[in-house]
Amino acid sequence: MSKIIIMLIMIVCFVLSLVVVFVNGIRCGVSCLQHRDSFLRIQALKKSGIAFLVVLILIFIVTWISQLAVYTPKIKGNDGKVLEGSIAELRKLTVNGHKEWISIRGKDKTAPVLLFLAGGPGGTQMAATRHELAALEEHFVVVNWDQPGSGKSYRCMKRSDITVQTYINDGVALTEYLLEQFGQSKIYLMGESWGSALGIFLISKKPEYYAGFIGTGQMVDFEETERMDYNKALEIASERKDQKTIDKLKKQGEPLYYSGNIAMQSATYLNYLSAYMGTDPNITNGGYNTFRDMFSSEYGMMDSVNYLLGIMNTFNAVYPQLYEMDLRDQYVRVDVPVYFFLGRHDINAPISIAEDYYDRLEASKKELIWFEHSGHSPWLNETDSFIKETVRVFLD
Repeated sequence: MSKIIIMLIMIVCFVLSLVVVFVNGIRCGVSCLQHRDSFLRIQALKKSGIAFLVVLILIFIVTWISQLAVYTPKIKGNDGKVLEGSIAELRKLTVNGHKEWISIRGKDKTAPVLLFLAGGPGGTQMAATRHELAALEEHFVVVNWDQPGSGKSYRCMKRSDITVQTYINDGVALTEYLLEQFGQSKIYLMGESWGSALGIFLISKKPEYYAGFIGTGQMVDFEETERMDYNKALEIASERKDQKTIDKLKKQGEPLYYSGNIAMQSATYLNYLSAYMGTDPNITNGGYNTFRDMFSSEYGMMDSVNYLLGIMNTFNAVYPQLYEMDLRDQYVRVDVPVYFFLGRHDINAPISIAEDYYDRLEASKKELIWFEHSGHSPWLNETDSFIKETVRVFLD
């Protein structure tokens, strides 16, 4: 909360100083035109300009310090002391020439490695998983990757240069780094929403690197998903007689979107569906605590800004590349154990598509686990059951 307060104070100071400069500028201009006290007005304008510059410098310094002060909390025992043999680090890596960040957390640094792939593209869940899935740290070394264009890795490369292949190549390179760093022959993989599709890409490309994969909120056919989501939102809005939403959806038209602010157009129906799931009595736990996550210790002030920019700008750049992808056509055979953790009431990633993909999928082992009181994010809706099932399928 202290970080939020500091940022709010900085924004207020910036706006106030800008207003002062603007007002004095107008007063100075009027005085000069009327030949009244123009010298004094110019002096006042200079002073307010200097004050504005000082505020900018202070904002820069505070932001810079906040970026240097980022950390992930140490893992402590019941006595409040750091657990011997534990690991809790933020690392900045060079991955295929890109500066990218990961968090590494576990009570035993010799435990199996579990790499978590966040949703998006452009999303970051580094802090969210630490808060919600902390119990996994008792069994695994949990690694969370801020993918290119997201969170702490937002500026690792130009948005226009990011492709689906970028994520695959960097994911493989990161996996190789983790295998070497922790001296393991294979790691476990977990992907959420967009990360669930990325996980399938990775285990298909390098099956020898992965001991198992969990996909949750499983994405399969991006084009069909977008159209189904749009029509589902329109159906719900019609049932509710929500004419404002109906008009907005019809005005922008049915997906697919290739121009304009794609993230905002998609949000029209995706946020509507999320809000609907948030009030569904069959779904437990409301979901994300965005402000808590955005201002967690892993992020400096610029990271917090990039948290939002990634969701918008990276999504706009990458998501249209996914429209042509249907895992049922291209990824039906994998030589890795695959587990789908699906929320029974997920209307964001339609479960009918995920079920169809599961039926067609040929894997060395596969299992579909239903979470009866979940929507798109069982790891948030039924956290305890999610962790229990993860340990069961991976370690038991």
